[in-house]
Amino acid sequence: MTKLMILAMFLWGTGWTALKILTYELPMDVVVFWRFFFMSVTFIPILIYFKKPLKLDKNSLKYVLSSSVLNVGFMFSSFYGIKYGLAGAGSVVITTFSPIMTFLLVAILFKNRLQTRQYFGLLLGLIGGYILLRLDNFNLFLNSANLYYLLCATIWAGVTVLSQHSQKYIHPIHYSFYISIVATVFMFFYSYNSNLSIVFDQGLNFWIALIYLAVFGQSIATTIFFLSSGKLGSEKTSSFMFLVPVFALFSASLLLDEPMQLHVIVGGIISMLAVYFINKK
Repeated sequence: MTKLMILAMFLWGTGWTALKILTYELPMDVVVFWRFFFMSVTFIPILIYFKKPLKLDKNSLKYVLSSSVLNVGFMFSSFYGIKYGLAGAGSVVITTFSPIMTFLLVAILFKNRLQTRQYFGLLLGLIGGYILLRLDNFNLFLNSANLYYLLCATIWAGVTVLSQHSQKYIHPIHYSFYISIVATVFMFFYSYNSNLSIVFDQGLNFWIALIYLAVFGQSIATTIFFLSSGKLGSEKTSSFMFLVPVFALFSASLLLDEPMQLHVIVGGIISMLAVYFINKK
């Protein structure tokens, strides 16, 4: 499972580069609709593999609908963030900040008492965020993609909390499938007047990026993650997440010629340490 988890993190990390390629070609609503559409189609053979009948009751429905809204919001924010910013930098900010924001959200909602190492982790998170988001130059922060990246991390924290609680009522694979279906339907009506068929006029690079992002970077990578969580345990599985920004930075540098920015590397390492101390037992 270790090799499969490394593969999943590679697919997730390089998915940010694929998203950047898609932002060159078409409007946001068209790209988001087709991404959710292909995700939904890809989940069908995965559901057949698991051989579990689909169920959806009132308890699981509220989690599905809430997470669908947040997933659409995440895609909107990530699209504009990557469009106006760097794919490598966005992946580092979102991947390292999401667990920190999730921890803060849980601590506030459930009034959890923090331990000393967790306070230290939060302090490191603030330092890493200060460097990553270029808060030393507030005007630069306001006029960059960092606001979108920060919004993505916050939204994904909500998605994480909902997904954890949803597992009491629904299987994770079914949960992801229903979310992609609801999001696809929503985006169809949202983008109905945007000429969705324009994707069929696009070139090979566009289709490679779209299929890669929706099928490999989402459905397959997520399925591997869920399967590994059951066999390796949630703590060991989560530790692989630190590979995502590494793969994202190198793929963006190799395929998009994005520069390796020093503040992103330094801030990302400090933020990773923050996540380690927050979750360390």
